[in-house]
Amino acid sequence: MKSRFLPDTFTLLLVSTVVFASFLPIGGIAADYFGLATKFAIGLLFFLHGARLSRDVVVAGLLHWKLHIVILAATFVLFPLLGLTTSILVPEILSPSLYTGVIFLCVLPSTVQSSIAFTSMAGGNVPAAICAASASNIFGMFLTPLLAGVLLTASGHSGFSLDALQSILLQLLAPFVLGQVLQPLIGNFIRSKNKILMPVDRGSILMVVYSAFSASVNEGLWQTTSLHDLGILLAIDIAILAIVLTVTMFGSRLLGFSRADEIAITFCGSKKSLASGVPIANVLFAGQAIGSIILPIMLFHQVQLIVCAVIARHYASANIRKKAAAIL
Repeated sequence: MKSRFLPDTFTLLLVSTVVFASFLPIGGIAADYFGLATKFAIGLLFFLHGARLSRDVVVAGLLHWKLHIVILAATFVLFPLLGLTTSILVPEILSPSLYTGVIFLCVLPSTVQSSIAFTSMAGGNVPAAICAASASNIFGMFLTPLLAGVLLTASGHSGFSLDALQSILLQLLAPFVLGQVLQPLIGNFIRSKNKILMPVDRGSILMVVYSAFSASVNEGLWQTTSLHDLGILLAIDIAILAIVLTVTMFGSRLLGFSRADEIAITFCGSKKSLASGVPIANVLFAGQAIGSIILPIMLFHQVQLIVCAVIARHYASANIRKKAAAIL
Protein backbone atom coordinates (compact mmCIF):
# COMPACT_ATOMS: atom_id res chain seq x y z
CA MET A 1 0.00 0.00 0.00
CA LYS A 2 2.70 2.45 0.94
CA SER A 3 4.57 1.83 -2.31
CA ARG A 4 1.78 3.57 -4.22
CA PHE A 5 2.70 6.82 -2.51
CA LEU A 6 6.34 6.62 -3.54
CA PRO A 7 7.53 8.35 -6.73
CA ASP A 8 7.55 6.09 -9.78
CA THR A 9 10.70 5.36 -11.75
CA PHE A 10 9.95 7.98 -14.39
CA THR A 11 9.41 10.68 -11.76
CA LEU A 12 12.78 9.80 -10.19
CA LEU A 13 14.38 10.07 -13.65
CA LEU A 14 12.75 13.48 -14.14
CA VAL A 15 14.05 14.74 -10.82
CA SER A 16 17.51 13.34 -11.57
CA THR A 17 17.49 15.06 -14.97
CA VAL A 18 16.60 18.40 -13.37
CA VAL A 19 19.37 17.98 -10.78
CA PHE A 20 21.87 17.01 -13.47
CA ALA A 21 20.92 20.01 -15.60
CA SER A 22 21.21 22.27 -12.55
CA PHE A 23 24.82 21.26 -11.95
CA LEU A 24 25.94 20.36 -15.47
CA PRO A 25 23.83 22.35 -17.93
CA ILE A 26 24.57 21.93 -21.60
CA GLY A 27 25.39 25.03 -23.60
CA GLY A 28 27.03 26.43 -26.73
CA ILE A 29 27.40 24.33 -29.87
CA ALA A 30 26.70 21.14 -27.91
CA ALA A 31 23.30 22.54 -26.93
CA ASP A 32 22.52 23.30 -30.58
CA TYR A 33 23.25 19.73 -31.68
CA PHE A 34 21.40 18.33 -28.66
CA GLY A 35 18.44 20.53 -29.60
CA LEU A 36 18.33 19.04 -33.09
CA ALA A 37 18.41 15.54 -31.61
CA THR A 38 15.61 16.51 -29.25
CA LYS A 39 13.42 17.74 -32.12
CA PHE A 40 13.95 14.43 -33.92
CA ALA A 41 13.05 12.50 -30.76
CA ILE A 42 9.87 14.56 -30.32
CA GLY A 43 8.85 13.91 -33.93
CA LEU A 44 9.40 10.19 -33.41
CA LEU A 45 7.37 10.33 -30.19
CA PHE A 46 4.31 11.81 -31.92
CA PHE A 47 4.73 9.47 -34.90
CA LEU A 48 4.48 6.53 -32.49
CA HIS A 49 1.42 8.11 -30.84
CA GLY A 50 -0.28 8.23 -34.22
CA ALA A 51 0.74 4.70 -35.14
CA ARG A 52 -0.54 3.25 -31.85
CA LEU A 53 -4.01 4.80 -32.00
CA SER A 54 -6.43 2.30 -33.53
CA ARG A 55 -9.10 3.75 -35.79
CA ASP A 56 -11.60 1.30 -34.33
CA VAL A 57 -11.14 3.06 -31.01
CA VAL A 58 -11.86 6.42 -32.59
CA VAL A 59 -15.02 5.17 -34.31
CA ALA A 60 -16.28 3.46 -31.14
CA GLY A 61 -15.67 6.61 -29.15
CA LEU A 62 -17.99 8.65 -31.35
CA LEU A 63 -20.93 6.59 -30.10
CA HIS A 64 -20.55 7.96 -26.55
CA TRP A 65 -20.31 11.61 -27.50
CA LYS A 66 -21.97 13.01 -24.35
CA LEU A 67 -19.26 11.54 -22.14
CA HIS A 68 -16.52 12.91 -24.38
CA ILE A 69 -18.03 16.40 -24.40
CA VAL A 70 -18.00 16.44 -20.59
CA ILE A 71 -14.37 15.31 -20.45
CA LEU A 72 -13.25 17.80 -23.10
CA ALA A 73 -15.13 20.57 -21.27
CA ALA A 74 -13.30 19.74 -18.04
CA THR A 75 -9.95 19.60 -19.84
CA PHE A 76 -10.21 22.67 -22.07
CA VAL A 77 -12.78 24.88 -20.29
CA LEU A 78 -12.82 24.23 -16.54
CA PHE A 79 -9.04 23.91 -16.18
CA PRO A 80 -8.28 27.12 -18.15
CA LEU A 81 -10.86 29.09 -16.15
CA LEU A 82 -9.20 27.93 -12.93
CA GLY A 83 -5.81 28.88 -14.34
CA LEU A 84 -7.04 32.39 -15.07
CA THR A 85 -8.08 32.87 -11.45
CA THR A 86 -4.44 32.53 -10.38
CA SER A 87 -3.70 35.85 -12.11
CA ILE A 88 -4.69 37.56 -8.84
CA LEU A 89 -1.45 36.14 -7.39
CA VAL A 90 0.73 37.92 -9.98
CA PRO A 91 3.24 39.44 -9.37
CA GLU A 92 3.18 39.61 -5.56
CA ILE A 93 3.01 35.84 -4.98
CA LEU A 94 3.47 34.25 -8.41
CA SER A 95 6.04 35.47 -10.92
CA PRO A 96 4.91 36.10 -14.53
CA SER A 97 6.98 33.19 -15.86
CA LEU A 98 5.54 30.75 -13.32
CA TYR A 99 2.05 32.08 -14.07
CA THR A 100 2.70 31.30 -17.73
CA GLY A 101 3.54 27.78 -16.60
CA VAL A 102 0.27 27.48 -14.65
CA ILE A 103 -1.73 28.66 -17.68
CA PHE A 104 0.18 26.22 -19.88
CA LEU A 105 -0.57 23.40 -17.44
CA CYS A 106 -4.28 24.23 -17.56
CA VAL A 107 -4.55 24.12 -21.37
CA LEU A 108 -2.77 20.77 -21.81
CA PRO A 109 -4.62 17.63 -22.96
CA SER A 110 -5.36 14.70 -20.68
CA THR A 111 -2.99 11.81 -20.15
CA VAL A 112 -3.49 8.55 -22.00
CA GLN A 113 -1.73 5.73 -20.15
CA SER A 114 -2.50 6.73 -16.56
CA SER A 115 -6.10 7.75 -17.31
CA ILE A 116 -6.76 4.32 -18.80
CA ALA A 117 -4.85 2.52 -16.03
CA PHE A 118 -6.74 4.24 -13.20
CA THR A 119 -10.10 3.80 -14.95
CA SER A 120 -9.38 0.09 -15.31
CA MET A 121 -8.21 -0.22 -11.70
CA ALA A 122 -11.38 1.47 -10.46
CA GLY A 123 -13.70 -0.67 -12.59
CA GLY A 124 -14.74 2.09 -14.96
CA ASN A 125 -15.59 2.31 -18.66
CA VAL A 126 -12.17 1.52 -20.15
CA PRO A 127 -13.13 1.78 -23.88
CA ALA A 128 -14.58 5.24 -23.20
CA ALA A 129 -11.42 6.23 -21.33
CA ILE A 130 -9.25 5.11 -24.25
CA CYS A 131 -11.32 7.14 -26.71
CA ALA A 132 -11.58 10.21 -24.48
CA ALA A 133 -7.89 10.37 -23.61
CA SER A 134 -6.89 9.84 -27.23
CA ALA A 135 -9.33 12.49 -28.46
CA SER A 136 -8.05 14.91 -25.84
CA ASN A 137 -4.49 14.56 -27.13
CA ILE A 138 -5.55 14.98 -30.75
CA PHE A 139 -7.58 18.12 -30.00
CA GLY A 140 -4.77 19.33 -27.75
CA MET A 141 -2.43 19.81 -30.69
CA PHE A 142 -4.75 22.59 -31.86
CA LEU A 143 -6.40 23.78 -28.67
CA THR A 144 -3.33 23.95 -26.42
CA PRO A 145 -1.44 26.57 -28.47
CA LEU A 146 -4.62 28.50 -29.29
CA LEU A 147 -5.85 28.59 -25.69
CA ALA A 148 -2.38 29.48 -24.41
CA GLY A 149 -2.22 32.42 -26.79
CA VAL A 150 -5.72 33.66 -25.95
CA LEU A 151 -5.39 33.31 -22.17
CA LEU A 152 -1.90 34.80 -21.91
CA THR A 153 -2.87 37.70 -24.13
CA ALA A 154 -6.11 38.28 -22.22
CA SER A 155 -4.27 38.38 -18.91
CA GLY A 156 -1.63 40.75 -20.26
CA HIS A 157 1.28 38.31 -20.18
CA SER A 158 3.65 37.74 -23.07
CA GLY A 159 5.68 34.65 -23.85
CA PHE A 160 3.60 33.17 -26.66
CA SER A 161 3.53 33.82 -30.38
CA LEU A 162 0.82 32.60 -32.73
CA ASP A 163 3.63 31.85 -35.18
CA ALA A 164 4.38 28.91 -32.92
CA LEU A 165 1.23 27.24 -34.24
CA GLN A 166 3.05 26.57 -37.53
CA SER A 167 5.84 24.86 -35.60
CA ILE A 168 3.27 22.77 -33.74
CA LEU A 169 1.78 21.63 -37.03
CA LEU A 170 5.15 20.75 -38.55
CA GLN A 171 6.93 19.19 -35.58
CA LEU A 172 4.04 17.49 -33.79
CA LEU A 173 0.92 17.14 -35.92
CA ALA A 174 2.66 16.10 -39.16
CA PRO A 175 4.45 13.11 -37.56
CA PHE A 176 1.21 12.15 -35.77
CA VAL A 177 -0.78 12.22 -39.03
CA LEU A 178 1.93 10.18 -40.76
CA GLY A 179 1.69 7.62 -37.97
CA GLN A 180 -2.10 7.47 -38.40
CA VAL A 181 -1.75 7.01 -42.16
CA LEU A 182 0.64 4.10 -41.63
CA GLN A 183 -1.32 2.72 -38.66
CA PRO A 184 -3.10 -0.03 -40.67
CA LEU A 185 0.31 -1.32 -41.76
CA ILE A 186 2.42 -0.92 -38.61
CA GLY A 187 -0.10 -0.32 -35.81
CA ASN A 188 -0.23 -3.90 -34.52
CA PHE A 189 3.57 -4.18 -34.61
CA ILE A 190 4.02 -0.90 -32.71
CA ARG A 191 1.48 -1.88 -30.05
CA SER A 192 3.09 -5.31 -29.63
CA LYS A 193 6.49 -3.68 -29.05
CA ASN A 194 5.17 -1.13 -26.54
CA LYS A 195 7.62 -2.12 -23.77
CA ILE A 196 10.57 -1.99 -26.14
CA LEU A 197 9.53 1.42 -27.51
CA MET A 198 8.75 2.93 -24.08
CA PRO A 199 12.33 4.27 -23.76
CA VAL A 200 11.64 6.36 -26.89
CA ASP A 201 8.62 7.94 -25.20
CA ARG A 202 10.33 8.63 -21.92
CA GLY A 203 13.73 9.34 -23.39
CA SER A 204 12.39 12.13 -25.61
CA ILE A 205 10.70 13.77 -22.63
CA LEU A 206 13.88 13.55 -20.56
CA MET A 207 15.84 15.09 -23.43
CA VAL A 208 13.45 18.05 -23.58
CA VAL A 209 13.56 18.48 -19.80
CA TYR A 210 17.36 18.44 -19.78
CA SER A 211 17.57 20.91 -22.65
CA ALA A 212 14.91 23.19 -21.14
CA PHE A 213 16.40 23.26 -17.66
CA SER A 214 19.93 23.66 -18.99
CA ALA A 215 18.89 26.80 -20.86
CA SER A 216 16.99 28.08 -17.84
CA VAL A 217 19.84 27.37 -15.42
CA ASN A 218 22.26 29.18 -17.73
CA GLU A 219 19.90 32.17 -17.54
CA GLY A 220 19.64 32.03 -13.72
CA LEU A 221 16.54 29.90 -13.05
CA TRP A 222 17.47 28.94 -9.50
CA GLN A 223 18.45 32.49 -8.67
CA THR A 224 14.90 33.63 -9.44
CA THR A 225 12.93 30.53 -8.30
CA SER A 226 13.02 29.71 -4.58
CA LEU A 227 11.70 26.87 -2.44
CA HIS A 228 8.90 29.24 -1.48
CA ASP A 229 7.96 29.53 -5.17
CA LEU A 230 7.93 25.74 -5.48
CA GLY A 231 5.67 25.53 -2.43
CA ILE A 232 3.28 28.06 -3.97
CA LEU A 233 3.18 26.09 -7.23
CA LEU A 234 2.52 22.85 -5.35
CA ALA A 235 -0.36 24.46 -3.43
CA ILE A 236 -1.85 25.81 -6.68
CA ASP A 237 -1.56 22.41 -8.37
CA ILE A 238 -3.25 20.66 -5.43
CA ALA A 239 -6.07 23.24 -5.30
CA ILE A 240 -6.77 23.02 -9.04
CA LEU A 241 -6.73 19.22 -9.02
CA ALA A 242 -9.05 19.08 -5.99
CA ILE A 243 -11.60 21.39 -7.62
CA VAL A 244 -11.57 19.51 -10.95
CA LEU A 245 -11.88 16.11 -9.26
CA THR A 246 -14.84 17.36 -7.24
CA VAL A 247 -16.58 18.85 -10.27
CA THR A 248 -16.02 15.84 -12.54
CA MET A 249 -16.98 13.26 -9.91
CA PHE A 250 -20.15 14.86 -8.57
CA GLY A 251 -21.03 16.64 -11.82
CA SER A 252 -21.13 13.34 -13.71
CA ARG A 253 -23.54 11.98 -11.10
CA LEU A 254 -25.81 15.00 -11.44
CA LEU A 255 -25.80 14.56 -15.21
CA GLY A 256 -27.03 10.98 -14.83
CA PHE A 257 -23.98 9.06 -16.03
CA SER A 258 -23.49 5.46 -14.90
CA ARG A 259 -20.88 4.67 -12.26
CA ALA A 260 -18.55 3.23 -14.91
CA ASP A 261 -18.84 6.42 -16.95
CA GLU A 262 -18.39 8.55 -13.82
CA ILE A 263 -15.06 6.83 -13.19
CA ALA A 264 -13.88 7.48 -16.76
CA ILE A 265 -14.95 11.13 -16.57
CA THR A 266 -13.26 11.61 -13.19
CA PHE A 267 -9.90 10.23 -14.26
CA CYS A 268 -9.78 11.46 -17.86
CA GLY A 269 -11.17 14.90 -17.03
CA SER A 270 -8.79 15.63 -14.15
CA LYS A 271 -5.49 14.64 -15.76
CA LYS A 272 -2.87 16.70 -17.55
CA SER A 273 -0.29 15.10 -19.82
CA LEU A 274 3.38 15.57 -19.02
CA ALA A 275 4.23 13.37 -22.02
CA SER A 276 2.52 15.81 -24.40
CA GLY A 277 3.14 18.95 -22.36
CA VAL A 278 6.92 18.99 -22.31
CA PRO A 279 7.37 18.51 -26.08
CA ILE A 280 4.62 21.05 -26.84
CA ALA A 281 6.25 23.61 -24.53
CA ASN A 282 9.56 23.08 -26.28
CA VAL A 283 7.93 24.01 -29.60
CA LEU A 284 5.42 26.57 -28.35
CA PHE A 285 7.93 28.64 -26.40
CA ALA A 286 10.92 28.06 -28.69
CA GLY A 287 13.80 30.41 -28.02
CA GLN A 288 12.80 30.97 -24.40
CA ALA A 289 14.08 29.45 -21.18
CA ILE A 290 11.12 27.18 -20.47
CA GLY A 291 12.35 25.58 -17.24
CA SER A 292 9.99 27.67 -15.12
CA ILE A 293 7.14 27.12 -17.59
CA ILE A 294 7.21 23.33 -17.27
CA LEU A 295 7.69 23.31 -13.48
CA PRO A 296 3.92 23.36 -12.76
CA ILE A 297 3.18 20.36 -14.98
CA MET A 298 6.11 18.41 -13.52
CA LEU A 299 4.76 18.95 -10.00
CA PHE A 300 1.18 18.28 -11.11
CA HIS A 301 2.28 14.99 -12.68
CA GLN A 302 3.30 13.47 -9.36
CA VAL A 303 0.38 14.96 -7.41
CA GLN A 304 -2.19 13.53 -9.83
CA LEU A 305 -0.62 10.07 -9.68
CA ILE A 306 -0.73 9.96 -5.87
CA VAL A 307 -4.24 11.38 -5.50
CA CYS A 308 -5.79 9.34 -8.33
CA ALA A 309 -4.22 6.13 -7.00
CA VAL A 310 -6.06 6.71 -3.72
CA ILE A 311 -9.36 7.45 -5.48
CA ALA A 312 -9.00 4.43 -7.78
CA ARG A 313 -8.49 2.14 -4.79
CA HIS A 314 -11.56 3.66 -3.14
CA TYR A 315 -13.69 2.95 -6.21
CA ALA A 316 -12.30 -0.59 -6.49
CA SER A 317 -13.01 -1.33 -2.81
CA ALA A 318 -16.55 0.01 -3.16
CA ASN A 319 -17.12 -2.24 -6.19
CA ILE A 320 -15.94 -5.29 -4.22
CA ARG A 321 -18.28 -4.44 -1.33
CA LYS A 322 -21.23 -4.05 -3.72
CA LYS A 323 -20.54 -7.41 -5.38
CA ALA A 324 -20.22 -9.07 -1.97
CA ALA A 325 -23.51 -7.52 -0.82
CA ALA A 326 -25.24 -8.68 -4.02
CA ILE A 327 -24.10 -12.26 -3.45
CA LEU A 328 -25.35 -12.23 0.12
